[in-house]
Amino acid sequence: MVSGLLVQLRPTTPWRIAPDSGARGRVGTLFHSDTLYSALTQAMEQLGHVEEWLAATATSDMPAVRFTSCFPFVESTLLVTPPRNLWPPPPSSRVRWKGARFVPLAVAEKLLREADGRLKEDEGWVVDSASECLLPPPKRGKALVPFRVTVRRTAAVDRFTGVAGDPSATACLEFSAGSGLWTCAAFSNEESRERWLGPVKAAFRLLSDSGLGGQRSRGWGRAEAPEFREGAFPDLLLAGPTQIQSPAAVTNEEGEPVVEAAPVYETGYWLLSMFRPAESDAVDWTRGAYSVVERSGRVESRSAYGGLKKVVRMVTEGSVVLAPEPPKGSAADVAPEGVAHPVYRSGFALSIPISWRVVA
Repeated sequence: MVSGLLVQLRPTTPWRIAPDSGARGRVGTLFHSDTLYSALTQAMEQLGHVEEWLAATATSDMPAVRFTSCFPFVESTLLVTPPRNLWPPPPSSRVRWKGARFVPLAVAEKLLREADGRLKEDEGWVVDSASECLLPPPKRGKALVPFRVTVRRTAAVDRFTGVAGDPSATACLEFSAGSGLWTCAAFSNEESRERWLGPVKAAFRLLSDSGLGGQRSRGWGRAEAPEFREGAFPDLLLAGPTQIQSPAAVTNEEGEPVVEAAPVYETGYWLLSMFRPAESDAVDWTRGAYSVVERSGRVESRSAYGGLKKVVRMVTEGSVVLAPEPPKGSAADVAPEGVAHPVYRSGFALSIPISWRVVA
């Protein structure tokens, strides 16, 4: 168990999360941990902590603080990208499980603890196709959705002639009342918690005022004062154990093994963040349930603003990797050629140990 900090952001304006394609007419629905780390680093620069922050995180073998990606929540229900080996459950005639990208943590816990991996069809779960969220039963006949994808149109107007230029359309997320995004920070030890708890909270307060994501110059990406809850990770998120115990080996009178009555499990690691493996991460890439994407983007630095970052391949949230011990991850310097300072993309892993069924 390590010390953790749960952060909830309740947006007050539209949010622009760039999709992998970068198309203005489309919008992402998951604010990735590497993007969050970049935003926090810019906030640390404004707060006067950037050099120490980079030394404690990006260039450290064991980062002082790691973050999950930002997942949606609606009222008291936290949603998350479920483990890829357990989602979707077996097909249902009532609920199209595979249409959900985000599920309540309670659902993920249920799948982790039960060997058959089934959900009851009659519990009233609803898959909202627009947000790709699995939502609790509707209240008063109406399902509460965390956000909707909308398109905002703008046009520049000449102050002297009054002539408007060509309009442009930008897709964004608009959050419903009582909804927003959550993330969780995990500190490497108590010393790191004492040093960085205050600055991390201050950075989130600063970002809530100044904005996260794209179109911040238009006032997008802002939120109410962040809500914080401290505790142990992952107990902040989960109510109980996340692993199924393997049965003891059964032998006959001669000491010979008999047919197993139940499946055998080993430990896998369910990623809640983007992950770039470190050289010391002994991940078994021949097994597991994971997906890989290429991450790029533009630099937001006074000396190289708008420069194209180097492309890095990363393992996505919800992936389950198999390794002898929890994956650590690493940060990559993605600064364009000729830039005088490093630009880091955080690939530090924040994961939860879960059961992985061993197939004989």
